[in-house]
Amino acid sequence: MTSTTEQPSPAAPPPPPPAHPARVRGDLDPQLSRWLWLVKWLLAIPHWVVLAFLWVAFALVSVIAFVAILVTGRYPRSLFDFAVGVLRWTWRVAFYTNAAFGTDRYPPFSLQSDPDYPADLEIDHPERLSRGLVLVKWWLLALPQYVVVGLLTSSPWWLWQDQGYRWSFGAGGLVGLLALVGIVVHAVTGSYPRPLFDLVVGFDRWVLRVAAYAALLTDRYPPFVLDAGPREPGEARPATPDEPGAPNPAARHGWTAGPVIALAVGAVLCLASVPALVGGVTGLVADASARDDTGFFTTPPTVVSGTGYAVRSRQLLLEGAPPGSSSPSVALGEIRVRVAALEPGRPVFVGVAPRPAADRYLAGVATGTVADQDGSRPAVAEQPGGPPPVAPADAGIWVVQSSGLGTQSLSWRPLPGDWTLVVLQPDGRAGIAVAADAGATAPGLRPLAVLLIVVGGVVLVLGATAVTLAVATAHRRRRAPAPA
Repeated sequence: MTSTTEQPSPAAPPPPPPAHPARVRGDLDPQLSRWLWLVKWLLAIPHWVVLAFLWVAFALVSVIAFVAILVTGRYPRSLFDFAVGVLRWTWRVAFYTNAAFGTDRYPPFSLQSDPDYPADLEIDHPERLSRGLVLVKWWLLALPQYVVVGLLTSSPWWLWQDQGYRWSFGAGGLVGLLALVGIVVHAVTGSYPRPLFDLVVGFDRWVLRVAAYAALLTDRYPPFVLDAGPREPGEARPATPDEPGAPNPAARHGWTAGPVIALAVGAVLCLASVPALVGGVTGLVADASARDDTGFFTTPPTVVSGTGYAVRSRQLLLEGAPPGSSSPSVALGEIRVRVAALEPGRPVFVGVAPRPAADRYLAGVATGTVADQDGSRPAVAEQPGGPPPVAPADAGIWVVQSSGLGTQSLSWRPLPGDWTLVVLQPDGRAGIAVAADAGATAPGLRPLAVLLIVVGGVVLVLGATAVTLAVATAHRRRRAPAPA
C-alpha cells in the first residue's frame, strides 16, 4: 500500500472588514481649470447662504432625533434623510472649494444623492441605535476625534494680543493647506499631484465620518485609520444599482424644495423665539423676586472716591415722561439714588442737574468724573481746580437734591434730557469717599415680559408647525409609490 500525504489546503483569506456606514466619494476632475479656484469662494457664496439656514435646521433636527433615539432607539427616517442631505450638500460645496478643489462642476442645490456628481456621501440608515450611547457619544466619546478634526480643519496661530502671546484658531487647517498646495501645483504644472489629492480626500473622509457619528447618524465609532483615495477601500468603480449600498434611482426622496424650505424657515423661527421666551421668563422672575421692600430694582453699593470737591457721573441721556407729566417713565419709572459718606460724621450732598448747568457750575472746580469700571470700583478721572464758587445748596441748578449726615436718598421721575448726577462735600473740604447705589421701579418690566412671552410663544408655534408640516410632507412623499 502506498500512503499519500495530504497537502494542507491553503488558508482562506480573511474576510474584508465591513464597510463604514458613512461612505464618502470624491473623484478628481480630469479637466480641472488652472485658475478657476481663485474665484470659487465667491461663486460658492449662494451655497454658503443656503447652508447657513440648513445648518440651523440640522441642529433642530439633531435635537429632535436625540429625543427620538432616547425614547424609541430609532432615528426617524425622514429626519435622517434630511440630516444626511445637509452633510452631503456641505461635502459637495467643500469638495468644490477649499476642502479639495477637486472639481469645476458647480455643486447642485439639492439634498439628494447624485451619482453623476464627482463628490457624494451615503450613510446607511441604522435599524436600531443605542439609547445609552446617544447620551455620551456626541461629546464624551467623540472628544479624541474632535482633537483630530480640529487639527484637520482649524489652524492654530500663536499671536501677540493684549500684551502677551495667546493661541488663536482660524479656518483652513491641514486639509485646507494641503488642498491649496495641490491646486497651486496644478496651476503651475497643469497636474494635481494624485497622491496629495488622495491624502486630502482621506482626511475629508475622516472628518465626515466623525460628523456622522457626532450627529447621531450611526453608532459605529470612526476608526483611527486614514482611508486615502477618492473612494472607499475596495471600491474601484461606482456601484451598480443592484449592488448593496448603491443609490436606488427609483427610490423617492421626500426632501424636495418645499419641505426643505419649510423646515429651514421653521427652524429659524424656533431659534428666533428662544431670546424672546428667555427674556420674558427672566423678566417675570426678576419682577417677582429681584425688587427690594420698596419696589425698587437696586444695584449693589459701590464705593466712589475722588481727591477733589465733587464727583460727577457721565452724561445721562434719558427719555422719560414728558415735562409736566406725573406719570413715571415707562422704562425706568421712579429713580432712586442713595449716597452715604464713608467718613463718620461728615455730611454729603447729592443732586441731579441738567448737564450744561452742571458744567457751568463745576467749571474750574477740582472734580472727578466716573469713568469705566476698574475692578470692584469705578475709575474716576480727576480734573484739577479749586473749590466751588458757591455752596451746592445755593447753586440753584438742581432738579432734585438731598444733603446732610448719614445716608442721603433722592427720588426722581426722569424727564427727557441730558442730566448729570453730582456728589459734593457741603462742608467745603476736599476729598470724596462715599458708598452709593441706584435703583429704579421699572413699571414696564412685567408688561414687557408678558409681551415677549406671547410673541416668543407665537413664533415658536409657527416654527414648530412649519417643522411638523415639513417632516410630515417629506415622510408622505417618501412612502408614496415611485412613478413607473
